[in-house]
Amino acid sequence: MITTRLTSRFSLSVPILLAPMSTFADARLATAVTRAGGLGVLGAGYDDADWLNAQFDAADGTRIGIGFIGWRLTAQPRLLDVALDRKPAVVVYSFADPTPFAQRIHDAQVPLLVQVGNLEEARRAIDLGAQGIIAQGGEAGGHGRDERSTFTLVPEVADLAGARAPDTLVLAAGGVTDGRGLAAALSLGADGAMIGSRLWATKESPAKPRAHALALAAESDDTVRSSVFDIVRGYSWPDGYGGRTLRNTFVDHWRTREDALRAGVEEAAAAYRTASAAEDFSIADIHIGEGVGLIRDVPGTAEVLDRMAREATSVLGRLAAASTPQGTRILTAGSL
Repeated sequence: MITTRLTSRFSLSVPILLAPMSTFADARLATAVTRAGGLGVLGAGYDDADWLNAQFDAADGTRIGIGFIGWRLTAQPRLLDVALDRKPAVVVYSFADPTPFAQRIHDAQVPLLVQVGNLEEARRAIDLGAQGIIAQGGEAGGHGRDERSTFTLVPEVADLAGARAPDTLVLAAGGVTDGRGLAAALSLGADGAMIGSRLWATKESPAKPRAHALALAAESDDTVRSSVFDIVRGYSWPDGYGGRTLRNTFVDHWRTREDALRAGVEEAAAAYRTASAAEDFSIADIHIGEGVGLIRDVPGTAEVLDRMAREATSVLGRLAAASTPQGTRILTAGSL
């Protein structure tokens, strides 16, 4: 068992939150994460109130949180009230200014965790009284920006929170795929990690078997960030954001020709819908992070969390032993 401020505050046995992946972070996966000792979070994404209520009903009282895409919530703010009525464990807010919703979340006495991609966003989250900040690097799957990496963003956010709001939790997101990544996140000053891609590749995930097979065969160099799939799906993401996916014929053809894609979007969108229904991933998308190269199996969620916790404990224990007076050694760049 790894004990951090995150595990203590939410009574977890492993410092892991499920990333609120649209479509994939459903009740089955979220409850599996919670029952395995982490905290499951539903991905509201592009869905509606009926979907939200159905997922909370399916969770059947298991403690889970809810995650919102900020710019989508702005277009349908009633979804926040629907979610708060179900008393979620947390609200994870990403990809927009949380100011319009922060007070309502605080008034409901639900912890607000704000995902950020830079220090300016982290400062705003602290000023709004967020109980936690999720520092997401460009390695992450799904949507984000490539302006910062997890390895540099997390310690800066941890230092900022420590100086300005010491009780604020810090979580790492982006590229955390195994126990080594979890240990690294904790070493950088995070209280835990929010994980998507590794939990996407589990038995409880609604991802298609064909998508899992392609991910298992992929390397981390096989991912790319683009706006191609947002265009054909009709999603108006703000400037600067793109979705990280596995490379395929469709994205390779269009990712430097977005204007041409928009001009002929009806035909391209029809091809995309047909391919998605047929599970033809030479056209359809597989949103996944750079950590895909470390994913080589599709076990149960409980096995993933147990494996990550044990490996992280081993890594941290080995490093602690190496730093004792008897075992102290000086590491140079050439010895790493």
